[in-house]
This record gives sequence, C-alpha cells and structure tokens, in this order.
Amino acid sequence: MGRGRGPAGYVQAADEWRGTTVQVCGLWPFAAGTGSPMVGVPIGRNMVSGSTLCCDPVSWFQRGNLISQPSMFVLGRPGLGKSTIVRRMALGLAGYGVQPMVLGDLRPDYVDLIEALGGQVLRLGPGRGSLNVLDSSEAKAAAARLTGGARGALLADAHEVRATMVSSLVTILRKSPPSDREESILDRALAVLDERHDGTPVLADLLQVIRDAPADVRMVAIDHGNDDRYRELTEGLEASLAGMTHGGRFGGIFTRQTTAPMRRDRPVVFDVSSIDDGQMDLQAAALLASWSTGFGAINVSNRLADAGLEPRRHYFVVLDELWRALRAGRGLVDRVDTLTRLNRKWGVGQAMISHTMSDLLALPSPEDRMKARGLVERSGMVVCGGLPAAEMEMLRSAVSVSRAEEEMLTSWTDPPAWDPDGGHESEPPGRGKFLVKVGGRPGIPVQVKLTSVEATMNDTNKLWHTISRTGKVSDLPPVDDVLDAVEAAEGVS
Repeated sequence: MGRGRGPAGYVQAADEWRGTTVQVCGLWPFAAGTGSPMVGVPIGRNMVSGSTLCCDPVSWFQRGNLISQPSMFVLGRPGLGKSTIVRRMALGLAGYGVQPMVLGDLRPDYVDLIEALGGQVLRLGPGRGSLNVLDSSEAKAAAARLTGGARGALLADAHEVRATMVSSLVTILRKSPPSDREESILDRALAVLDERHDGTPVLADLLQVIRDAPADVRMVAIDHGNDDRYRELTEGLEASLAGMTHGGRFGGIFTRQTTAPMRRDRPVVFDVSSIDDGQMDLQAAALLASWSTGFGAINVSNRLADAGLEPRRHYFVVLDELWRALRAGRGLVDRVDTLTRLNRKWGVGQAMISHTMSDLLALPSPEDRMKARGLVERSGMVVCGGLPAAEMEMLRSAVSVSRAEEEMLTSWTDPPAWDPDGGHESEPPGRGKFLVKVGGRPGIPVQVKLTSVEATMNDTNKLWHTISRTGKVSDLPPVDDVLDAVEAAEGVS
C-alpha cells in the first residue's frame, strides 16, 4: 500500500512489428514465425497470433495443396459480412487471373465490384432483362470450331443443360419434379425442336412441338397410337409450359430471347435484385437459370481450351443465397449437388453462401436434407461467421468444431452497444470475424478489415444513408414542419 505502489489494473500491450526473416533475423530470439498459411488472397489478421491469413479455395487447392477440392461454404447470420469476405476473395483472385462469376446477386452485393473490375452486369427481372433457357447459340458457335468427338460432346452437353433447366423450372412451378415419362418427353421434344427450328427457339416453340405430337415424341410417351391417350399423358406438362410461356409467376423472363449474351472472357454478375423477396419461386428460378447459363459457358470455355482454340480460363463461381433455390421445390438439391461434384473437373473454384445450417436442413424431404448437409461436408473449407447456440449441434454434424470454437462463434452474434445519440453506427461485435475450418484441423479465427477503396463497394445499407449515416436525427426538420408540408401538398388538414 502507498502512493505509487500497488498492482496495475491494466497492463498495456507491447508494440508489435512484423517482417520477413531477412529483416528481423538480428532480433532472434525475439521473433516468432506465423502459424497461418500465406498462400492465396490476403484476408485479414489472425485474431490469435496477429499474423496475416491468406485464404481462398482456388489458391489453397491449386498452389497450396491444403484442401482436397476448390470449394468453400460460408455460414453466418445476416449483417456480419459473409458477402464481404467473398468479395475480398473475388477481388484478390481477379488479380491472380481467376475470373469472378457471380451467378445470381439478390441484394445486390457484387454489382459495384464487378463494374469496378470492368466486368459484365446482366440484369434479370420483370421489365429489366430476360434469359432464354433454350438459347444454345454459344455452344453451337463453339461446336462449329470443333471437330469429331469434341463437337458431338459439346452439343450433347448443351442439350443436357437445356433439358435440365426446363425440368427445374417445371419443378419450381409444381413444387415437385416431373415424372420420368415427362422428362423423356421433354428430352425428345428438344431434339425434335433442334431439327425443325432455324435460329434460337424459345419455350413457346417447345410447347408447340409437344402439341404437334410428332412420332418421335409419341414413341417415348408410349401412347400406343391413341391420340386421346397422348393428350392425357402430356396434359400436365403442357399446362406447366403454358404457365411459363404466357407469363404467370415467372413473368415471361425465361420465355423471350436473351437480352444480353454472357461473355466468357470477363468477370460477370447476374443482377436479380429487382425480383422482390415475396416472389420466392421467381427468385429461385432466376438463380437456377443463372447457374445453368454460367456453368454452360464454363463448359464451352473448357472445350475450346482443350482444343487449343482459346486460352485456359479459371473461374471463381459465387452461389449466394443458396437456401432460396434449395427450398423452391423437391429434388432441386440434386441439381446443386451435381454442380459441387464437378468443380475440380471443370477447373472452377466455388463459394456457396447461406445463413445457417437450419436453412439447409429445413427441406421437407429427408433425402434432400442429407444431400444439403453433404454440400457442407464436401466443401474444401467451411468459413463460419457468428451463429446462434442452437446451430451448434447441426454444425457439428457436418464440421468438427471444438467447445472453444463454438463459444467464439456464438459470442459473435451478440448485439452492438446501444448508442442512439453517438452520431454513428455501432458495429456488431462479430462483424467481419470468421472462423476458417479445414477438415478436423483447429479453426483459424480471422478479422477482415476493408481498405478505403473496398469500403465504397461493400456497403449493403445504401438505402439507409439519408438518415442513419449522413446526419443526426436532430438535423432533420421538426415533425410539425413535415406534417404541415404534407397537408399543403395533399390539400388536407
């Protein structure tokens, strides 16, 4: 006891510097090596060691051999920065020559980034843009440059992509997949359409082929030469196609010619933000159509590169709001499951984004729930933001997490401090913080910090700026003045 004596209530942390082994070798033994990988896009600081973490699924698979396949699953509650860390990876990979491909942007979160990279923004929505799901003009143009088996394989792939997409739209419309017989009818009708139609067909042309009842289609329908039997077998399929062709829930977005063809040599984003959240079926259909178009373009690029006709390109594919597409209809998880199994074969890195495991495991079919969990289990890396405690048991079923890691993830969901009069937005404690998990290894906690350039492209609250960011509430006009102005404008009291 006494003046100037006693224990310190707070011990200030020592200053830290980082440097290469050449720069700091004279400070031995007061230097420590980093424990985080330094391969890939710089993401942020390791929250334990303070060292820089470099991380992305393409670099860790291709250059670092740290993961078994170039895929990543991102989980986290809204508002904590899931799209921010993916944008950072997309930006860094663009510098490495890997082209970002955002197949469906609902917010939009990626449009500003793709525009800044000089990429292509394709807008889909009622009155804004359309995407013809039967358009195979790019594949046909590429096939004309190929010979032999490569040409036939590319045309067969394009046919399969279109048949799968039409089947997916029918699934969303009905909330259940078409029968095996109906899928055979669609497949054969598409083949007949290609033989008969000059130019690029649309769904109305496919519907007309089914109504015309050509012999090849009737053969797979197995109507035994009975016209009434054929009409009975194709009535449901005809009704579904008619519902898509004449507007309905899809608003004609997929029944007209494509507004702007996608380019393979530039970053691209499909902007579907004009589709309201209340139009869940249309959102899911737009996401699936974007995925189909994107992976179809990747297939064309790979075929041409194999033949030495185009340079080899690698893509970083972003599948955001995955849960919306999976919930749109039974069996749609199979479509996504197929894509995730082919990323190594197609030479693409892949990022799948959803909010929580509950979103994936809320599917009505037990088979779909198991496959949805497999999307997380098969990912080369899993990046977790803040998650509620109720999620931990479901997360453990797909990813190995320790008790300490669980406590860290749940702590990141705490609300921000109450500061209504501070004049600035209070950040949630978990914003920008993520745990990178690879297999059973201990997770790497990292905090993402944006550069000043990135900050202008990473604001998902733009519509709130006029009140919450560019002035205090006290700067707004008094309520009485606002009411007087409204009454004067409307002529009411």
